[in-house]
Amino acid sequence: MGTPLGDFVRAKRDSIQPESFGLPVRGRRRSPGLRRSDLATRAGISVEYLTRIEQGRDRNPSPAVVNALADALSLDAAEREHLRYLAKITGGACPGVRRAAPPSRHVRPTVLATLRLLEPAVAFVTNRLGDVLAHTSGFELMMRGSGLLETQEPNLTRYVFTDPRARTFFADWDQVADEQAFDLWLGPSVESSEWFKSQLAPLAGQEFTRRLDRHLPPPQVPLRLNHPMGYELRWQRERLELPRTDAQELVVLLPADEATEQAMERLRRRPGGALRAIG
Repeated sequence: MGTPLGDFVRAKRDSIQPESFGLPVRGRRRSPGLRRSDLATRAGISVEYLTRIEQGRDRNPSPAVVNALADALSLDAAEREHLRYLAKITGGACPGVRRAAPPSRHVRPTVLATLRLLEPAVAFVTNRLGDVLAHTSGFELMMRGSGLLETQEPNLTRYVFTDPRARTFFADWDQVADEQAFDLWLGPSVESSEWFKSQLAPLAGQEFTRRLDRHLPPPQVPLRLNHPMGYELRWQRERLELPRTDAQELVVLLPADEATEQAMERLRRRPGGALRAIG
């Protein structure tokens, strides 16, 4: 039986073309990507040891081995963080999945004050489960009519996978779905993430469950929205991790083009909502 760590290493190895590392392509291959022997050589470990890691038979590689694999796979910063996280949970730090207490929905007063300073920009506070905990009036204007904020405790992940309006609202729905599913790996705790998955899976179906074992972070691309008022909005995103919180982050959306700026200015001329913490 595999492990999240082994699945990630194997998936990343399969995604790398040997020539990108300056390695020769040697004959016909039964599987795509980098050979196990080539990765083992780059990491300075034996092929047998790498095989045990990928197959889940070694669950406790040392930090030195984890770092060597990260170097050998040329992981970027986000992938390295994810690899370290998978090594931690694979090593048995969280051996069972039990019902976890819901993550706190409290947003620190200083974070709410920061949101007020960002007005009328588009910004919100969320956690890796997708809970929308607080937002600016600009965010409410952008989401108005989408259906996300119609519930008492809006959750972006649940909205993406269960509300039919999300497929129209998000021009690149598959990209957003990949992002939300991957974020569950980085939830407030393993227990809370697994419990959330178990609750959402029966409602969301295969579009959700088939994404749960993907370990490669989705590419970072602009967010494209089809606003119900007829505007196509394009955004660049900045995600700022908040310390001492339950995996909360401040997300700021910046217009990616002049058309988006003009569209938002038109929307602001309509009655808007005030900043509010949700929950």
